[in-house]
Amino acid sequence: MQASILFEPGHPLEVEDVELAPPKEDEVVVRMAASGVCHSCLHTADGSWRGFPMPIVLGDEGAGVVEEVGSGVRNLKPGDHVVLSWAPTCGECHYCVTGRSQLCERVAPERGTLLDGTTRMTLKGKPVYHYGHVASYASYSVVPSGCAIPIRNDMPLEEAALIGCSVMTGVGAVMNTASVPPGASMAVFGVGGIGLNVVQGGSLVAAHPIIAVDINEKKLEYAQSLGASHGIDASQDDPVEAIWDITGRGADYAFIAVGEASVINQAWKCLAPGGVAVMIGLPPTGSTVTFDTGELQANERVLRGCKYGSAKVRDDFPRMVELYLAGRLKINELITNRYSLEEANEAFRSLAAGEVARGLIVF
Repeated sequence: MQASILFEPGHPLEVEDVELAPPKEDEVVVRMAASGVCHSCLHTADGSWRGFPMPIVLGDEGAGVVEEVGSGVRNLKPGDHVVLSWAPTCGECHYCVTGRSQLCERVAPERGTLLDGTTRMTLKGKPVYHYGHVASYASYSVVPSGCAIPIRNDMPLEEAALIGCSVMTGVGAVMNTASVPPGASMAVFGVGGIGLNVVQGGSLVAAHPIIAVDINEKKLEYAQSLGASHGIDASQDDPVEAIWDITGRGADYAFIAVGEASVINQAWKCLAPGGVAVMIGLPPTGSTVTFDTGELQANERVLRGCKYGSAKVRDDFPRMVELYLAGRLKINELITNRYSLEEANEAFRSLAAGEVARGLIVF
């Protein structure tokens, strides 16, 4: 098969012919239809996130059709349409059985491998590593069966690809992680692929106002087209002051959808008493933040993390599909550009430049 491979951070991806091994027990082969282009992959490619083995096939959101199943697979068969999840769920550990499967304890023993500690891809006899169990920058992918979530066959697979990360993480942060009630005020710091879906999540739960904060005017326009009531250009105005001016007492919820440690402090300072800041974006490795502990205790503010929109993927992925097919969830509007596999480097360039809401590699 063909795959776009990162051999070294800071260097362009290269398309290579890669050998793909058959699926092992409880694994499936998926013929990819499309893959979203995520900031997490960009951060790995440019070296902001460290510790990944090389060479590696990036890509952590995608959709396709099951081509082959390994032994022990019971819930999938060839021909099934699936959205890929980068977070395996075993259904048996403490977190799975208590309803927090996004924190599943079953993880690969080493980064870049599948659950048995090995890879399914090789190049000239040497291992090629997987990105988050998905490795969707390839025409085929072998994944644990728990990472291939079946969906309705009438859901367009290109649009379904974005459910696997950006849509689920952003909408889920609002609906699952924060449980934002109707009428609550929201500020969204960073309105790229995930932040735009935080905005959509706010619209779905009838939050108001929904305040988008970014330094890119085009992204602010995208955000307002998807439901933001206000846009703040943080390169021109102090977002904390602007949010307090709009809300009168600060935001009830602030979502950090950008990987900048300084923005976490801005989100914290914009909160109303009793407000909740939800950290979605991950700053570069080793980043730290500080804040006045009095603001935590006296104002009962909360700072919490959000992994994958606190998704229960077997329930939430089909729910996102239903919302899309009902016209409530906008995905077509998120897709700014489509690329071939050979254009992955251009997709990264456009993403880094802030030119797209979401790029999509189509096979």
